[in-house]
Amino acid sequence: MAYWLFKTEPDTFSIDDLARANTIWEGVRNYQARNFLRDQVQEGDEVFIYHSSCKQVGIAGIGRVVRAGFPDPFAFDPGSTYFDAKSNPDQPTWYAVELAFERRLPLLPLAALKANPALAGMPLVQKGSRLSVMPVTPEQWQAILAMA
Repeated sequence: MAYWLFKTEPDTFSIDDLARANTIWEGVRNYQARNFLRDQVQEGDEVFIYHSSCKQVGIAGIGRVVRAGFPDPFAFDPGSTYFDAKSNPDQPTWYAVELAFERRLPLLPLAALKANPALAGMPLVQKGSRLSVMPVTPEQWQAILAMA
């Protein structure tokens, strides 16, 4: 099992939305994040859900991968904001995973995460890191759980 952090804007999709129903984690349009979804994120992996671009930025809860990487169906839907006319169903460009809700956490703000020396190597706390899907080491996972 591996650990991940997925960023989301809570106005679009929040930990509360995940608590209501499993979801396809779609719309990732960064090649490095896509590669993680396609090649490394596996069924059973645990995921921190991180709220970004909002008043209270931080880790809000935990999800679990219930379906590993598969072609993002929204890339083929002309009515979707994630439509990509260049993506081909036979050789898809974009991938998604399906997540299930595990639990909410008391919001762990970015400032608190940055202040924790055990997280100094985590991409999230690095200046300029904007990746929406990123790996979390087992040690970082445990350090974050200890903060909660």
